[in-house]
Amino acid sequence: MISPVLVWGAIGAFALIGFAVAFAASRGNTGSAVDYYLGGRAIGGAVSGLSYAATTYSAFMLVVLTGLTYRGGVGALGFELIYFSGLSLVVVFGPRYWLASQTWGFVTPAEMLGRRYGSRSVARATAVVSLLFLMPYCTTQMAGIGLLLSGVTGGAITLPLAVAVGALLAIFWTLVAGLRSVAWTDAGQAAVMMVAALLAVGFVVAAIGGPGAFAERVMEERAAWLGVPGPGLWSLPTFLALSVPWFFFPLSNPQVSQRLFAVRDLRAMRSMILWVLGFGLLFTLISVVWGFAALILTPDLANSSEATPALLASGAVPVWVSLLLIVGILSAAVSTLDSIALTLGAMVARDLAGRETQEARQVFVGRLVVVLVILFAAIFAVQQASIVDQLAALSAAGLIVSVPAIVGAFFWRGGTAAGALASLVGGAALALWLALGAGISVFDPVLCGSVIAASTLLFVGVSAVTRGRPDAIDFPGELRPLLSRKAIW
Repeated sequence: MISPVLVWGAIGAFALIGFAVAFAASRGNTGSAVDYYLGGRAIGGAVSGLSYAATTYSAFMLVVLTGLTYRGGVGALGFELIYFSGLSLVVVFGPRYWLASQTWGFVTPAEMLGRRYGSRSVARATAVVSLLFLMPYCTTQMAGIGLLLSGVTGGAITLPLAVAVGALLAIFWTLVAGLRSVAWTDAGQAAVMMVAALLAVGFVVAAIGGPGAFAERVMEERAAWLGVPGPGLWSLPTFLALSVPWFFFPLSNPQVSQRLFAVRDLRAMRSMILWVLGFGLLFTLISVVWGFAALILTPDLANSSEATPALLASGAVPVWVSLLLIVGILSAAVSTLDSIALTLGAMVARDLAGRETQEARQVFVGRLVVVLVILFAAIFAVQQASIVDQLAALSAAGLIVSVPAIVGAFFWRGGTAAGALASLVGGAALALWLALGAGISVFDPVLCGSVIAASTLLFVGVSAVTRGRPDAIDFPGELRPLLSRKAIW
């Protein structure tokens, strides 16, 4: 176990540095909604890339993905590589998102869909769906913080106290300077997380006897974990149930797609994508190796989500490296919380309350929503920390209902407001009924498969028998000349 005094000291140092960065970032704020939610659309490539990476490769990686590796073996690598391949969607949609936001001044993905289809109802439905299904993912981040800090200290730092610390940090950084503060702190946090993870993996592999001994012990002691379905988790149905929704993560998760509005220019977007791809591939391999190391050094854990805390407390990793990694995981979770809360705040302020609201009030409403979202996630995390993997999967399966309307917005002129609204409302209602009413597990492909099929059929079918709104924007037609004039890739 690690002394709670050392853990508190590391968190304190991390918080002080974060406060300084946040206050420095706040000096650039002008008070406008665009500045608060998008950093004035002036975020550079490296900062955007590291911020995107910290938001995406969050506590999920070293808590949930490592836990899935511990529980089911190498299938977790295949699952995460499916998500990684989904980043190719950013190559296709990223320039279109950016050009649309520059041309029509969009601040949120919900606003973009509403204007594309000429319907405030579409924007509002997108915002409500995001609120419903991002809350489980917020809870995942909170629970990851709680399990980590309580696990490495043997319960000396209680789970509720750990969650409260994470909530306070997330609230503070988001309130101070909005996306500019979040992006700057994210960039530093991503760097810390990567360096700490590389050091930690190096030490645990060395503790086992080096790369050769590590591979030999895995093959001798955990041979079943090197195949698919492994010890039972990664059957084909389970793999499909988890992988398919995560492939569409860059589009379905508004806290991620909103970052495409914030980059300074297309050159910065190219740089952002390269940073994310490099970071993501390396961190995926680290997380899976870390899970196998936990299987060898800390076998027979009752809860696979405790693999990382158990490994850090095993003595295989020097205390200073463990503290650095704890700070890295904590910062990644806080980064994701910040991004989600900020996006939800923007959606409530602009899409539910209305764009006509004065900008100062939009920022105020957004800040209020940030506090409420994080507090709600903290309370729920204390109660449901043991099912973080299921919460993350439920979030991904629910958010996918927006994908047909997003794809149609850029590539199908025949898409209508009625079709988009039907797919959003019908798909979300089906996801909730299957998960909560019918009791379909998130590990059952029936859940995600039914939601994807229903959302797509509703969008296409209803659009085919309805007409578009007169004030809808023809993205395919309007953006084509802009795309042809830009040297995108």
